[in-house]
Amino acid sequence: MYLTKRLFALAAVAALAACVAVPVRADEPKPAAPAQPVEAPKGRAIDLVICLDVSGSMDGLIESAKIQLWNVVNDLARIKPTPNLRVGLYSYGATRFDAKKGWVNKEVDLTDDLDEVYKALNGLRTGGGDELVARVTKAALDEQKWSTEKGALKMVFVCGNEPVNQDKQVNLSDVADQAKRAGVYVNTVYCKWGHDNEIAPWAEFAASCKGKQVVIDQNRAAKEVIVKTEYDDQIIKLGDELNKTYVAYGKEGAEKAQNQLKQDANAKALPPAAPGSAAGAAIARAESKASELYKNAGWDLIDRMKDKDFDLKKLKEEDLPDELKKLKPEEREAYLKKKAAEREELKKKIADLSALRAKKVAEEKAKQPKNEQEKALDEALKSIIQEQVKN
Repeated sequence: MYLTKRLFALAAVAALAACVAVPVRADEPKPAAPAQPVEAPKGRAIDLVICLDVSGSMDGLIESAKIQLWNVVNDLARIKPTPNLRVGLYSYGATRFDAKKGWVNKEVDLTDDLDEVYKALNGLRTGGGDELVARVTKAALDEQKWSTEKGALKMVFVCGNEPVNQDKQVNLSDVADQAKRAGVYVNTVYCKWGHDNEIAPWAEFAASCKGKQVVIDQNRAAKEVIVKTEYDDQIIKLGDELNKTYVAYGKEGAEKAQNQLKQDANAKALPPAAPGSAAGAAIARAESKASELYKNAGWDLIDRMKDKDFDLKKLKEEDLPDELKKLKPEEREAYLKKKAAEREELKKKIADLSALRAKKVAEEKAKQPKNEQEKALDEALKSIIQEQVKN
């Protein structure tokens, strides 16, 4: 993993000692060997592809996904060692998509850029069409560059309703065989709409792929009352403060930094479930930004510094942000380290407040009755992921 602030200091002391030879008297104890950085165990690779039905009846599903994506990320962030998460996104079932592709559209390839996934989620719109579950599942299996790491967890979640076997060109059984050969779990999330006869075939498809099925009320997440706490506004504000610690670089740096702000705004724009409460998505997003799963090494120098082969001096001058160009070359690394320390302090504050908030929310939710057949999307995804992570 990455050097902590203390290990940076130890490394600096060790380097200084190596450069300056100081005679040691025979009667003095020899100095101890400098401490060596200990690399933390590498986290498991987790590839998660979400396929959302965007036919006319699925507005609630899309809204649920916008609200709950960050809750799922936060749940995965609690796994230790922290996994290497990548998320991909497909939409299917809209007539505006290519009929030759089965009305399937790839929104985002597997990526650790969670802001890009959230941007795509916020761009989804519903429109009538045929919902071909076999076709979208096969597209995910065929098109994604799935992890080849040993022990990688690879999952597809197909969310929707109506008959699961509408595809006349691609057989569900063939897709199931392909998924098993590829070591990919295909899970189904069925959205209730009064046609319970459709549930069993969806479950059978999931089982044939060694996956699981859950049945949800797709509209519940959007109307569920959010437990308001005294920590909510503080967490969101600290999430905004985190943005100030990002140092954008390269050709896409400025655009990516703006996208970060835009996705903050998208999360805040989702209507709060209860009058006067902060939006649950905004709180969850702030918590995700403070986790190790929120990575932006492709455009942020603070995250890029964590790469063991990173050398600031090798970056082209034109790729540096103005704030670094104004500094002397020998001052730039110290500036980045200061920003990194500020970020870690903010992340700790968010984590501490989030723990207090989670305790209060759990206490309040424990008082509420639960209906297993009305799980919200985040509960559905997390319950399956938690089980499959153990395999």
